[in-house]
Amino acid sequence: MNAPAKSPTAGAPPGRGALRRNLPPARRFLAGRKRVLVRLGGWSLLESAQTFLGGYCLAQALDRGFLAGQTGTGLLWLAVAAASILGAGPPMRGVFTQLAELTEPLRDALVRRAVRQALRRAVTDPARTDDRADTGAVSRLTQQTEIVRDSFAGLVLTVRAFVFNAVGALIGLLALAPELLLVVLPPLVLGIALFLATLLPMASAQRSFLDADEAVAEGVGAVSGGHRDLVACGAQADAAERTGRLIDVAERTSRVLARWAALRTVALGVAGQLPVLLLLVSTPWLLRQGVTTGALAGALTYLLQALLPALHSMMTALGAAGTRLLVVVDRFQDATAAPAPPKVPDPDLGPDLDMVAEAGPPRGRRPSRTVPAVEVRAVTHAYGPDSPPVLEHLHLTVRRGEHIAVVGPSGIGKSTLAGVVSGLVAPDHGTVLLGGEPVTGTTTQDLADRRVLIPQQAYVFTGSVRDNLLHLRPDATSGELSHAIRVLGAEPLVHRLGGPDAVLDPRGLSHGERQLLALCRAYLSSAPLVLLDEATCHLDPAAEARAERAFAERAFTDGARARDGALIVVAHRLSSARRADRVLVLDGTTPRFGTHEELLTSSALYRDLFGHWQHTPPPAGS
Repeated sequence: MNAPAKSPTAGAPPGRGALRRNLPPARRFLAGRKRVLVRLGGWSLLESAQTFLGGYCLAQALDRGFLAGQTGTGLLWLAVAAASILGAGPPMRGVFTQLAELTEPLRDALVRRAVRQALRRAVTDPARTDDRADTGAVSRLTQQTEIVRDSFAGLVLTVRAFVFNAVGALIGLLALAPELLLVVLPPLVLGIALFLATLLPMASAQRSFLDADEAVAEGVGAVSGGHRDLVACGAQADAAERTGRLIDVAERTSRVLARWAALRTVALGVAGQLPVLLLLVSTPWLLRQGVTTGALAGALTYLLQALLPALHSMMTALGAAGTRLLVVVDRFQDATAAPAPPKVPDPDLGPDLDMVAEAGPPRGRRPSRTVPAVEVRAVTHAYGPDSPPVLEHLHLTVRRGEHIAVVGPSGIGKSTLAGVVSGLVAPDHGTVLLGGEPVTGTTTQDLADRRVLIPQQAYVFTGSVRDNLLHLRPDATSGELSHAIRVLGAEPLVHRLGGPDAVLDPRGLSHGERQLLALCRAYLSSAPLVLLDEATCHLDPAAEARAERAFAERAFTDGARARDGALIVVAHRLSSARRADRVLVLDGTTPRFGTHEELLTSSALYRDLFGHWQHTPPPAGS
């Protein structure tokens, strides 16, 4: 399979790269609506005439009217200015009509693109069946399209208002006295240039901030969802360090964003306040140059009532809505791109947070065979002081080399028992011994040396197949790795993925494929006790039987067999119970423990489960 082509802007800063990616489609969109733009410009030009008349009529009312002793003339000029204000209604109506002709087609185009993206991803990536797979498409289809429409409409209004107000104001200043432009224009141009220089870095900083914020949310969610398994493998410190690094990155990006926002404020002050200040300071010089009092009043009117408010609105819109529009539209572009190649974990940062190991490092030991593999003595556990016990005064002894199945109705406490035996859940009362040593008070490292737990939700991480399988035992030989793959029937899967050294993407794996890789990883572990908490529920019955037989006969590197440990399977099929040496039936009152034949006689619940399993067809897709 060919690798995806690298984007030509892959090495560019996020803001500049986003601009390059989105300029061509933006040009095509606007080029197809030239008539709308012409009509919008025509209505806006009428609005700029009102801006011109406002300052010019005030200047003439002062110079030719009130200051010259001609009150009637002054009132006449003011009447002209008032008429221009009243006449601004129809142009504004025309502006908003043409604005709708721009924004609604844009929204419709983005909705169509979001639907195409969702359908394309569903076809090309069918393995992503979890609930989170379509959340991005839903967000783009609803919230993000509205953000683009509103931001685009606001930008068109504010940029248009500034451009045509600036045209009317600058023509008015030139008509009143060219010297006024020498005072007003330089700081205005300087402030605008400074502001425009911050747009791309500001967009880059805002995108980096959003990415960092999402990374923190995803990292914290991964840690929260895999908390039980993090404790099982003793990876709390690593997870805390990785999450801390994500938070540090988010803090740095927020500081960078704040610095660019401060520079934008400076640009706004230069362009928005400095022209007025310079005009006031330069008043004596302007009067010596023959500029009239009315012209100065008209210039202040242009600045304070037209030019500077429009400039402030444009800068605010470009700095906030503009960068937001660029980032959100670029996410539509990103979603249409080919999936990025899987990323190999940074060796300095450790594995990604979406990987949570089922057990600790592979340092097993051979305790004496005279003690049981597992002893549960009078264990009671409830999930709250007022809750009924899930396990009550439970006794259980699992001999070395024994294969045990745990069955019972959903919610009866099977996974709780697995958690108690593995040391993940501390019982309220009672004692758990692994190899004759208590679980409580044991270090995470020693506990991980004694058992490996495979939960129902198997975890794989972005990296090579080999890295995933050797995670619990990096020193395993190539022969041992090949044996584990072969004995668990994972050879077709590994071959399809490209071999042990191929880089895999967890999103491209089905739940059953993830479980198979996790089983291979646990098989290579040196921990003598193996707990499968419905760890084969997404495998077909034949694959499940093969996996359980492999674990029941698992060999360690020193030649010891599974008789030095034990296998405990939380079963969800009758076949798992039939393969076990003994079966533990949890019924919420009096647990039963014995062989399959014994339980058919002594346990009514087991007989009911046996009858139910016999008449239940296998799950679809098995």
